[in-house]
Amino acid sequence: VQYKASEMVILAFCWVYIRKYQSRQESEVISTITAICALAVALITSALLPVDIFLVSFMKYPNGTYKDWAAINETRKQIEDTVLYGYYTLYSIVLFCVFFWIPFVYFYYEEKDEDNVSKCSQVKNALKYTIGFVIVCAALLLIGTFVPLPPPSRQNSTQWEKVQYLFKELGSRDGVAALSFSISSLTLIGMLAVITYTAYGMSALPLTLIKGVRSVRYERLENTEDTEQVEQRIGKLKAKCGDGRPLSMRDRRTLQDLETRLQTLRRQARHLEVAERDCCTKVGGALRPLKILLGVFFFLVALLFVAALFISNLDKALHSAGINTGFVIFGTNLTNPLNELLLALQPVFPLDYVLITVITVYFVFTSMAGIRNMGIWFFWMRLYKIRPERTRPQALLFLCMILLLIVLHTSYMIYSLAPQYVMYGSQKYQLQVRKLVFSICDADAPEDQCTITRTYLFLHKFWFFSTVYYFGNWAFLAVFTIGLMVSCCKGKKSVIEGEVAADDSDFSDDEYVH
Repeated sequence: VQYKASEMVILAFCWVYIRKYQSRQESEVISTITAICALAVALITSALLPVDIFLVSFMKYPNGTYKDWAAINETRKQIEDTVLYGYYTLYSIVLFCVFFWIPFVYFYYEEKDEDNVSKCSQVKNALKYTIGFVIVCAALLLIGTFVPLPPPSRQNSTQWEKVQYLFKELGSRDGVAALSFSISSLTLIGMLAVITYTAYGMSALPLTLIKGVRSVRYERLENTEDTEQVEQRIGKLKAKCGDGRPLSMRDRRTLQDLETRLQTLRRQARHLEVAERDCCTKVGGALRPLKILLGVFFFLVALLFVAALFISNLDKALHSAGINTGFVIFGTNLTNPLNELLLALQPVFPLDYVLITVITVYFVFTSMAGIRNMGIWFFWMRLYKIRPERTRPQALLFLCMILLLIVLHTSYMIYSLAPQYVMYGSQKYQLQVRKLVFSICDADAPEDQCTITRTYLFLHKFWFFSTVYYFGNWAFLAVFTIGLMVSCCKGKKSVIEGEVAADDSDFSDDEYVH
């Protein structure tokens, strides 16, 4: 019942979020449903890690012994397989969304912009472009299936024995390697999105809440003054050609820029007028103390996040087996604040699970904030803007695809923050040294005494991905630091931040205002 209730809450949130940013004029049923479902898949997938950690921890008592129902290996194996099948299912859905459904809907909508195109032609053209994504997915699955195979034990095996060995290995894998390689490849793209959007969102969101927005009345007064100054300059330029003399090239260019600026100021004036009457603006002013407290809380979480990530990466740099092993490290040699905090909260059920869930949700929502503030970029080119009630369907599809990729990288980021906890949760085992003691599960624990989370097995299937993730963490820390400095230097945001731009049309503006 609780699981069904959580699904309903996630779907309701996704519907509200998509409808809030969706363009009223360009809304399309198929793109709306796709965006809502893709966003829901991203949020549900992000919940896998806390559930995985909870299940492996729930098998044991605080004294390190297995509970009665988990004492049998077959029972534990069934639970592990259930979690693994959950990963299979959701990750397969992610692959389907990223490599087929979202590209198909995107190209289908793009074809709709063409005049005199039938539905059948739209579907054919969309499928034609989507085939490229399907080929890439198939290639990743094939590479993941064949590349990591270990060599046969006997070097002098015949060709037939090698073929038999190949099929035996492929049959014993159950598709784990292929799926893991495909997901890890997508996670590399997700890592770039995390470095770009999440790092900025994590630094900008807390400071935005703490600083607040500018006063609507002051902005309207400033807008009126700017409008009068621009109108006066336009009047002086037009007066030059009052006697029939043409304006110089420089004056014509200046006049065109001023007229564009005047149109933008008038649109800003209309938006500010609406904002001043809007009840949400008044409620936001009344909730200002709560926003400050929330901003301080988010800032402290961000500092904890960054400190834990830095210490974890430093630990890998100093004590790991090196670059050829993916900087894999067993146990923790440096005190990691987040890992220690999670272990300290274990005796008070369920505080440690609440904290790991909060961190996961915080990671996702700061990513959404970063995408919303920056828009959709391709290198140095901005493709789409994310704005309330005026976001194009293509932009929403891109947003959901980026979030799917970010969620895939979330598990590794959280593992970097608290490696020991992500591997074993709150499990303990009994150790007989002169007297019976209880020790926290780590890499030195007997294999039959501690159960490793399925997340960890997925993360470390291929060492070379872990190596790239390691350097990606350093890049994340650098971008966060730069974003924090930029956010500190910036002033308060406008109450209509991002709602008006020079390249907006009056039609789209009227759609929003009315």
